[in-house]
Order: sequence, then C-alpha cells, then structure tokens
Amino acid sequence: MRIAAAIVLSMALWLLSACGSGSDAKTGASAPAEGAKSADAKKTVKIGYQKYASVNILKEKGGLEEELAKIGYAAEWIQFPGGPQLLEAMNVGSVDFGNVGEAPPIFAQAAGTPLVYLARSPESPKAESILVPKNSAIQKGADLKGKKIALNKGSNVHYLLVKYLEKAGLKYSDVEVVFLPPADARAAFEKGSVDAWVIWEPFYSAAQLATEAKVLADGDGLVSNYEFYLGSRSFAESNRKAVDVILKQLEISDKWAKDNQEAVAKLLAPGLGLDVPSLKQALSHRGYGILPIDDKIIAEQQKVADAFFALKLIPNNIDVSKAVLK
Repeated sequence: MRIAAAIVLSMALWLLSACGSGSDAKTGASAPAEGAKSADAKKTVKIGYQKYASVNILKEKGGLEEELAKIGYAAEWIQFPGGPQLLEAMNVGSVDFGNVGEAPPIFAQAAGTPLVYLARSPESPKAESILVPKNSAIQKGADLKGKKIALNKGSNVHYLLVKYLEKAGLKYSDVEVVFLPPADARAAFEKGSVDAWVIWEPFYSAAQLATEAKVLADGDGLVSNYEFYLGSRSFAESNRKAVDVILKQLEISDKWAKDNQEAVAKLLAPGLGLDVPSLKQALSHRGYGILPIDDKIIAEQQKVADAFFALKLIPNNIDVSKAVLK
C-alpha cells in the first residue's frame, strides 16, 4: 500500500510540475516563456525635441522608427519650447534622449539631473542673436546699461548675453534680465515691454524678418553655440544600441539637410507654424553633422559652468567631465 501510495504521489507531483512548466497537455509543446513575450514587446525611447534643429528634422524626415524597430525599440516624440524645459523632463524620467544648446546642461547638471553628453553639432555662433526693435536707440553694447532684456533662463542664449556684456565692459548686474520663454518674449518684445531680446533660431529669423528688428549682435566671435545630444544616464548606459542607432540616423538626416535646405524649410514649416523664408534663413545659420565629445568640448563647457557659477546663476560649481559617457 505504501508503495502504491508513493507511486500515486509521484505521478501527481509530475503532473503538477508539467503544468507549471507551461507544457501543452495535448501536444507536449512548450508554451512561450515569459522572456519570449517581453522580447516581442518593443522598448520605447522617449525623445525630446525642440522646434527646428536636427532632432526635429529627423522626426519629420522619418527613418528612425524603422531602424529602431529592427533592434526592438519604438520612438515617442515629445516637443519642448526650449532646452531647460526638456532637461527638466529628463530629470523626472519623462525623456530619455534630447537635444539642447550649451547652457541648459550646465543648469541641469548643477540641479542634479542625471544626464550624459553623447555627441554634438559643429559650432553655430550665427544661430543666436540679440535683437532690438527697428527704431531702437540702442546701437552698441554699452547702450544696454539699465535696459530690460528678455531671454529664456538657462538656455544657450543666456551665455551669449553674459559674453556680450563682458565684451561691452558691462556687468551682468548692469542690465535687468527678464526670464521669458520664446512665445512670451516675442510678445513682450513687440509690445515694447523689453528693450532687447536674446533668442535662438528659428525664433530669431522669424521675429527679425517679421518685425524688421535690428541684430545688435550674434554669437560670432563670442560663443561656439554647440547643439548637444544628451541622454539620461540610466538610459544611455543600458541602451547603447539604441543610442548608436539614433546618432547614426541623425548623422544621415543632417547630411541630407545640409544639401537640401529649401526642402527642409518646406518640410518643417507646417508643423512649426513658420514661413519658409524665415526657416531658410534660420537653416543657413547653423552647422550640420554629428561629432564626438572630446576634451576640447569638455573644457569649453567647463568655462560656461565656471562663468555661471561666478555670476551665482547656478548654486554650485560642477565638473562637466562627470557628465560624459565613458
């Protein structure tokens, strides 16, 4: 009896084990393992982008989604009015990858955002400027003393203003800086609520051509104005293949854009709500290509960080090299 009972128990345990392993009782074929199911589900890359610039061009041109799908990823596109807002989203995990100018990563790193530099564009100093109304009495840097100047806090143009005032022999405290995002800044500029506006492309060309504003200065000889491609550290370290695919597609898209600027302007115009002439001018002001982050670039970014810390625009000095993906 004991032997019979043992045999029955053994067979019961075997049946339970078979059911637990996912075997099909009728065919003996194994059911898909949980790992196989998750392998079929695509990981989503949350890509932050701004109006204009390389990531926006890639989005409209297409091609990235297909390449990401080959390695099991999907793309989700999220638009932002500026780099600071994009990096705020990265800080809370809402963005994995994005593009910004040279100043936003400094403010973000100082605030503890876990970002890493992945690549950059060539210099584009003419793609940002200081605008004054067409009838303004402001003719040179010294004329800005005591004036109200609008800009997006922590954006690339923040550093342009710092360097321009320095060249003009003025202190940052000699002017009244009004922090406004692009849309609000343009409204204030056109109403005369501010005396000057420091702005980047394509808002620069759109406003300048529409209002006949004067360009007091652009970044030529003052700033490099790189466009940086950044990732959250956790995403970049865990998804190297996806990062490589995105950067490769940006390189392909930028090469096409450089040789087809009128086509790019027509492609972007509907989505941006901007006219083609403004976009053509904006596109002529920027550099094209995807370049690596090297020691020279890190040193330049460190100068930006040091300048902002000296002006107490960031709460603590930072080591830019710690935000470079090894």
